[in-house]
Amino acid sequence: MNCLATAMLLAAGRGERMRPLTDSCPKPLLKVQGKPLLQWQLEALQRGGCQQVLVNTDWLAEQIVQAAHPPGLALRYSHEGHDFGGALETAGGIARALPQLDEVFWVLAADVFTPGFEFSQAALARFAASDKLAHLWLVPNPAHNPGGDFGLQAQAAGPALALNLPKDDPHPRFTFSTIGLYRRALFAAPWCDIAPGNPLGVKAALAPLLRRAMDQGQVSAELYPGPWTDVGTPERLAELNAVVEHP
Repeated sequence: MNCLATAMLLAAGRGERMRPLTDSCPKPLLKVQGKPLLQWQLEALQRGGCQQVLVNTDWLAEQIVQAAHPPGLALRYSHEGHDFGGALETAGGIARALPQLDEVFWVLAADVFTPGFEFSQAALARFAASDKLAHLWLVPNPAHNPGGDFGLQAQAAGPALALNLPKDDPHPRFTFSTIGLYRRALFAAPWCDIAPGNPLGVKAALAPLLRRAMDQGQVSAELYPGPWTDVGTPERLAELNAVVEHP
């Protein structure tokens, strides 16, 4: 297994809730504290040892392709808008890009701000040596997602498990940060029924695949306590930028 594994950066969203800011600028290129969101993620991946990053695109794809990126980091693209007329959602986009990714790979959204997260080779190696299909980083629930997404169960040995909790389960849930490590097998039968490479451009969400795998104990997780923001609205963007303007 290549310890300098590839990563996929999800950048195909339209950014409807960020309009009118995203009418002429793709959301991954909106600036947070003086730097495009995309740039924060690419630099962090490079610091962690990633040498190749695949970026999926749709809305205003040409701006994403032309944007500056860290020297020495090889970028490739999966142009979902050009190929299929629109974004393929998370699982559909990953399935489309799968032939260009390693056996084990990182995935993260380009519209989250996580300035302290470390894409470490140690985490990659631990996951590659495990028998799990995915490893997720969860965060404390923000105000816009108070109910969280997944549960977390500690194990006597090894990493905690991510749990697909029923709606009426009283145990705490945490929010999925969008950052995760994945094995290619998650995007094949019996977990995923999309043909290899997604030649038909099937649109599919990631959460159902993860929940099926969680029900079989195939997804590990950990809680990330550092700064994390889903930059989903102009208000959240303004709050992040106010930190610099008024330290």
